[in-house]
Amino acid sequence: MDVSVLVTIVVVTALIFDFTNGFHDTANAMATSIATGALRPKTAVALSAVLNLVGAFLSVEVAKTISGGLVDDAAITPAVVFGGLVGAIVWNLLTWYVGLPSSSSHALFGGLIGATWVAAGSDAVRFAKLAEKVLVPALAAPLIAMFAGMVATYLAFRITRRATASRTPRGFRIGQIASASMLSLAHGTNDAQKTMGIITLTMISAGSLPQGSGPPVWVIVSAGAAIALGTYLGGWRIIRTLGKGITDIGAPQGFAAQASATAVILTSSHLGIALSTTHVCSGGILGAGLGTPQAKVQWGTAGRMVLAWIITLPAAGLAGALAGVVAESGTFGTVVVAVVGLAFGLGIYLRSRRDVVGAHNVNDIPVEPIPGETVETTGGAAR
Repeated sequence: MDVSVLVTIVVVTALIFDFTNGFHDTANAMATSIATGALRPKTAVALSAVLNLVGAFLSVEVAKTISGGLVDDAAITPAVVFGGLVGAIVWNLLTWYVGLPSSSSHALFGGLIGATWVAAGSDAVRFAKLAEKVLVPALAAPLIAMFAGMVATYLAFRITRRATASRTPRGFRIGQIASASMLSLAHGTNDAQKTMGIITLTMISAGSLPQGSGPPVWVIVSAGAAIALGTYLGGWRIIRTLGKGITDIGAPQGFAAQASATAVILTSSHLGIALSTTHVCSGGILGAGLGTPQAKVQWGTAGRMVLAWIITLPAAGLAGALAGVVAESGTFGTVVVAVVGLAFGLGIYLRSRRDVVGAHNVNDIPVEPIPGETVETTGGAAR
């Protein structure tokens, strides 16, 4: 297959991944605001989409980490990157379907590393950089966000304990709109860059850009637009899990969780750390629940969520390795991977239509859902 055609296929696939990243991670910014009624569901996802687009233009440090840090760009081909992207998309769709807030970032890293490893050997994977920029932050960031969310929630209740019960929630809901907006901006700054980095890496591996290059302007614009579109469509299943499935979220807890997550994500973006915004936001929400007196935490849901975090890298890596080997075999292999990926995506979509979760019922409360089974809910429809 002509290199320019393959690069075009990879770029399109990268933007499809970016789109799935958008609807998979909408919950990170807006789940608590929707759960507390600070924003109506459709308004929340529209606001988040706009700010994700704006955030994509604020930094390229994370993009540089991916395009020139995790793997040896001289040892791989566009076909390898294509295989890694397909592996990441498959994992994103699967976890979206079962409503688990796994990390789109780690799915991307896992897919890319798996495809690179089988195609070019372990020497092509920069494990020191992987540990520094991905694995250590993956362990530390959710714990930091959880602690910050717990402390912020405790302080919020202490500071407002003498305020009237009717005024306190309203004030925090207004604060939630601001904190959710900042979180959406931070998400665009961090996550859109990952697709920019993948496209830039592809162009470097094909000889279209010199090594060490940053993303061109058209890459920044297209990646920002793709993640914004995915965000607008709303990942309602995961929004329900984060907003209603982990703990009881009121306006004070929602504000505290969003503010703590925003601080962690913006700091990591400035340092060029490809952080999982899902881990950070989920940690912030769990911390907010722990910081609330007599709050009930759904440990079963939290446990399944953590399990998904643990297996995301190896699972996406296995899928990326398989897809990368097939795609690297030539034109026929690339076509096979594309067809199988499209069929899988269509199958997931059709199954999701049997149990639709949308703006009309996103605030129904899941009763310890089991992946693959129909989710029973209690409570009223979303406001």
